Amino acid sequence: MKGVSMKNAFKLAAGAGLALFAAMPAWAAAAATAPVPNKGDTAWMMVATVLVMAMIVPGLALFYGGLVRTKNMASVLTQVLAVAALAMLLWVIYGYALAFGGDANQFVSSGKFFLAGVTADSTVATFTDGVVIPEFVFIAFQMTFSAITVALVIGGLVERMKFSALMVFALVWLTIVYYPIAHMVWYLGGTEQATGLIFGWGALDFAGGTVVHINAGVSALVGAIILGPRLGYKKEIMAPHSLTMTLVGTGLLWVGWFGFNAGSALEANGSAGLALINTFTATAAGVLFWMLTERLLGHKASLLGACSGAIAGLVAVTPAAGNSGPFGAILLGAIAAVVCAYFVVSIKPKLKIDESLDAFGIHALGGIIGSIGTAFTMLPALGGPGAADYALGAQLWIQIKSVLVAIVWAGAGSAIAFYVAKALTGLRVTEEVEREGLDLGEHGERAYNY
Repeated sequence: MKGVSMKNAFKLAAGAGLALFAAMPAWAAAAATAPVPNKGDTAWMMVATVLVMAMIVPGLALFYGGLVRTKNMASVLTQVLAVAALAMLLWVIYGYALAFGGDANQFVSSGKFFLAGVTADSTVATFTDGVVIPEFVFIAFQMTFSAITVALVIGGLVERMKFSALMVFALVWLTIVYYPIAHMVWYLGGTEQATGLIFGWGALDFAGGTVVHINAGVSALVGAIILGPRLGYKKEIMAPHSLTMTLVGTGLLWVGWFGFNAGSALEANGSAGLALINTFTATAAGVLFWMLTERLLGHKASLLGACSGAIAGLVAVTPAAGNSGPFGAILLGAIAAVVCAYFVVSIKPKLKIDESLDAFGIHALGGIIGSIGTAFTMLPALGGPGAADYALGAQLWIQIKSVLVAIVWAGAGSAIAFYVAKALTGLRVTEEVEREGLDLGEHGERAYNY
């Protein structure tokens, strides 16, 4: 550079660089430090969310619908669809705020009502340091969990509960039962959510053994007791009207459960892969061991039993999906199928409780087995991911405490929700409507026009 010494040239260049940096827009500086969502993890979580949605409609709707009588098929489809839709709206209004608002309360949080402060740029930390996904994706994923959980309760209430009462129940139940338990059990990365009561104990619940299955199953039992049995219970044939529909629903539930379990890793990583294979193996064990139990109890191996065993295996592996090796998952699926089958086939018929579609017998019992069994499947000796110094006794007690809290909270909260609905609308349809069928009596239409 003619007329300028090398020393002065360096000074000029440095000054120009400083001036350029000072002029850099604020957004560019922020972009340099803000966490950037991982595109692969984000894409996987969006797919997982859609898979869980498929579990509800049409999966659960067809599974439950096939198990009721023809005259009530449309009512079950309507109930599942409607309570799921209600749950989605409540989630964005205040459900997410109560469950994952981000403060340090043990039972509920209190931030982000109406998703205040959440934008397309908001992120949520996953379980790996420095890895984030968009908060809207996390919100949508957890929204589907709340929707399917309240829909599961319908299994204990079918063929006799008013539609208006069900909607009131769902609103109250989500508010006082589901959101608090979700807050107590699950962690929202990057916040003080870890101080939720059960998470603070160190409980292991990968995808919702307590939050979803024990919660829904116990609530279904409480509802069945309060409602009373269907007209003609144990006197009339109340066989499933379409096992074909139930098998289709089972298949959709199984496929969707890969999003449910593997998606709970919040990343497309090895933990999600572990949950994926466990969702295969536990379910397969559930199918075969339920059918085997039927034979040992003197019955024929049935399609209904196979479908029920698949769900029992899926339920049991849910809390252990990322906390077990494949052989531990097989063990959980087998044990859950045997216990649930024995209850449904041998014990339930002796009871006077019309828990119609076995939400308690499969989801609550399977969830209890899976939640407590997770303490064992973590053992390295069973192929689990536990550390070499893993303390089985201490973890087992934590799991038992967590199960007890979920049972008591769900039982008490659901009773309140049912009695609120009873006070506002009454719970049961009239005897005339029940005999005619809820399809016509409650909705003015038939599932089948023949």
